[in-house]
Amino acid sequence: MDHVVSGKNGGGLRLRSRQSLDRLSRSFRHRNFRLFFAGQFISLVGTWMQSVAVSWLVYRLTGSSLALGLVGFVGYLPVFVLGLWGGYLADRGNKRSLLLVTQTAAMFQALALAFLTLSGTATVWLVGALAMVLGTINAVDMPTRQAFVVDMVGKEDLHNAIALNSSMFNSARVLGPAVAGILVATVGEGWCFCINGISYIAVIAGLLMMRLPPSPPRPKTVSMADHMRAGIRYALNDRPMRAILTGLCLVSLFGASYMVLMPVFVDTILAHGASGLGFLMAATGVGSVIAALTLAVRKESAGLDRVRIFAGLGFGVALIIFALSRSFWLSLVLASVLGYCLILFFAAANTLLQLRSPDAMRGRVMALYSITLVGMAPFGSLFAGTSASLIGAPATVLLSGVICAVGIGWLARRKPHADGSSDTGSARTSS
Repeated sequence: MDHVVSGKNGGGLRLRSRQSLDRLSRSFRHRNFRLFFAGQFISLVGTWMQSVAVSWLVYRLTGSSLALGLVGFVGYLPVFVLGLWGGYLADRGNKRSLLLVTQTAAMFQALALAFLTLSGTATVWLVGALAMVLGTINAVDMPTRQAFVVDMVGKEDLHNAIALNSSMFNSARVLGPAVAGILVATVGEGWCFCINGISYIAVIAGLLMMRLPPSPPRPKTVSMADHMRAGIRYALNDRPMRAILTGLCLVSLFGASYMVLMPVFVDTILAHGASGLGFLMAATGVGSVIAALTLAVRKESAGLDRVRIFAGLGFGVALIIFALSRSFWLSLVLASVLGYCLILFFAAANTLLQLRSPDAMRGRVMALYSITLVGMAPFGSLFAGTSASLIGAPATVLLSGVICAVGIGWLARRKPHADGSSDTGSARTSS
């Protein structure tokens, strides 16, 4: 009898494991998503390599935390200024064509950065100018890429596809910084930029190989300004959506800016070099991948708002402890916790916003998501760099952690219901 029960339990365990795997991978049923996923993963490994290399290059050229903050500021500012214009283009144009343009432009930006660095002519001003060019590209690319997901998988698999995108993004976040740390320490930053430029070929090829139905004609019935204002009005009139965007602003402004100060922590506080920076960034990515996979195996979106709130609170507490740590190994563990909480927070917010958005509004709502997620980062970078130059990096990160924990807690007390699709009549939509 024990053998029979054991056999039944084993069979049930295998069945549950198979069901979990099916839930995890259901978006891969779509050929277009498989092409997108593979191309993006290769490209994002290069993107993360460039991110680490740029930070180390600026710090090597200047030795200044303020310079790190300023380069971060000019790199992210275009998303804040031009993000809604990018959302307008995503809602009115052909998304695949837009992505082909933005990915090609980003490839040339990376190759230009590689040329300047390898030729020994890179200055902090030129690096900052190219960071601004990439930020302008991202102002169009980010909302378009986010809104393009539903075109590939449909609404029924949207939640899973967003989670898988997060896992892909953060798997690259593990591999890219680790490789960059080794390359920067051995052959310099320029080769990281060169590899990133070449990596864009994969995502461009994937986009060209997709088979998509022709985009329906979208007659221009309102001006661009009215089109963008309609998107803002829709988001502000939807109370749960407004609460989600406010939380994203808070965490992006104060919490995520700790990444700007990572070179300072590694060099002056934890006493490790470029390889240490790569491993800390990779540890953040490990936690992020676990968070994304946690979301991917969920059956439905119910309860995601609670996940978002607890993740935001956890991130604030972990950031406080990270600021107080003087052990590289403890900081490595905390970096994983920070990555886990941050991706749970961002991915849950992304899913909730997309589920609440009508198709005609999705590009503009995702533009607002990009503005709050990335567009607030320039001000966060400026805050981090300026504050660190005045009171030190640990005190700055400690203050950021307190603000995040208190702010998310205050927003949670208001308790607007955000799970599920948009409320009927909660806001008027306009094309």
